[in-house]
Amino acid sequence: MQRHPLDRPIWSALVSRHAPLAQGDSLARRYASPMTPFAAARDDSAESLQAFADLAREGEGLLLLQADPIVVPQGMVATMTAAAVQFVAEQPSVADEDDRIGQLSEADIPEMQALAELTRPGPFSPRALSLGDFWGIRGNGQLMAMAGERMKLDGLTEISGVCVHPDVRGRGYGKLLSMYVAGRILARGETPFLHAYTTNAAAISLYRSIGFALRSAMNVAILQRG
Repeated sequence: MQRHPLDRPIWSALVSRHAPLAQGDSLARRYASPMTPFAAARDDSAESLQAFADLAREGEGLLLLQADPIVVPQGMVATMTAAAVQFVAEQPSVADEDDRIGQLSEADIPEMQALAELTRPGPFSPRALSLGDFWGIRGNGQLMAMAGERMKLDGLTEISGVCVHPDVRGRGYGKLLSMYVAGRILARGETPFLHAYTTNAAAISLYRSIGFALRSAMNVAILQRG
């Protein structure tokens, strides 16, 4: 049975639009370190799982995200597991141009990293701009909210890194930026998708409110050599 490319979005990205950023082969691939810890096996065959294990450096954790139950390769251990959900734009609301929104650059990385560490929206790398564009809202001389793009598949782009400083929550910045990024993706003729941990009820409610529909339950794990 042919699988949907979003069932293993990391793999699908690394064999399509993000192939230039990949390390590995036809059995398993990862994003080049230290870009992001995301990695994936093509399937759960013994050969693919061994190739996945071979991608991990000593003491390094590789992050998987897939619809299939995660099979831990021989010689590796799971240091974290979590349940997530995957949403795809069905009837998305989009935001018009807004003077408060500005595109972020390499000069903004320290503030982006600090905001991500404060709010913990999910895995975030200082090399995030290597994967896609980010936009933010500033206030009081600092970055108060941001959202951007991460995994890119054929015809699909992930919205990621949506976070808002606690001091300005309730002002709709997360919703505004999510709609803005979705609009940018749709304008290119692509479909936006995104992920959230099942425990993040606020994010899930927000995504539903702007026209994203649940596509699949997802499994998350960080694996490293045992």
